[in-house]
Amino acid sequence: MRHQAIAIVGGSGFIGSHLVNALVELGKDVRIATRRRYNARHLTLLPIDVIETDVFDPVELARFVENADAVINLVGVLHSSRGNPYGPEFAKAHVELPTKIVAACEGKGVHRLIHVSAIGADPKGPSMYLRSKGDGEKAVRQAALASTIFRPSVVFGPEDAFLNKFAFLQRVFPVIPLAMPDAKFQPVFVGDVAKAIVDVLDLDAAVGRTYELGGPTVYTLEQLVKFCGDTIGRHAKIVRLPEALARLQALTFELAPGEPVITRDNLDSMKVDSVLSGPLAPELGIEPASIETIAPVYLTGASMRSRFNTFRANAGR
Repeated sequence: MRHQAIAIVGGSGFIGSHLVNALVELGKDVRIATRRRYNARHLTLLPIDVIETDVFDPVELARFVENADAVINLVGVLHSSRGNPYGPEFAKAHVELPTKIVAACEGKGVHRLIHVSAIGADPKGPSMYLRSKGDGEKAVRQAALASTIFRPSVVFGPEDAFLNKFAFLQRVFPVIPLAMPDAKFQPVFVGDVAKAIVDVLDLDAAVGRTYELGGPTVYTLEQLVKFCGDTIGRHAKIVRLPEALARLQALTFELAPGEPVITRDNLDSMKVDSVLSGPLAPELGIEPASIETIAPVYLTGASMRSRFNTFRANAGR
């Protein structure tokens, strides 16, 4: 079935911005929901509808998805206050919102739903983040919808909040105390994530499937930090933190004002390797780009202002 009218929740974020561009290039009719139109100002030149709405309000959400052929949910947060099995911010973004999106789709007769989760999502996972992502997936799978779930590893690209952060830190600090240096990641280019979603949007064989997304190479966190240093020509000394000091460092960041650089829950998430369990599915149609071919362009060309903006970037994950 061809899906022409696409409603995106979380479309103004990092992944969403690339996905919107890819859908527009295909001639799709795209609408995105945002709390404030200002958040989507970088997309205003595209032929899309930017709709100010509260997606957590069932009435407004139903109005947003009405007459859509497909809905794509990209909303994700990296941090939350503590809670069992997860904190309120994770519960709201990762569980309550997918549940409300399912209800809105069912109520308005929208049958196609694509939901972006994360590698390692598991209701019994070691972190609040992974447990909430797992329960969000469960809400999608239990619905009577033609759904597809994507589980990317960490996503990189211009304005990412991952490689840019480590490049920024090495520009500023001579020493980086690094928690979980042996944690493993398989970074995937944001353009490849967008292409994978676009390629399965109209694919009947993708219904009911869960796809992992990753790049061509697995790295440890320490290797990624060193790569960023090599790329920008600034090599901070990396001090590998034992677990006790790592958790103390994370707690300190949690107690400090502003968005934390890392939290204890982030450490718990990194206990699960963020790597593919098998090869990429061929129907995704992607030859994954490497960080070596993509990242140097934006890590070395970024303005100082954009480096500071990485701390506020939302990776949607």
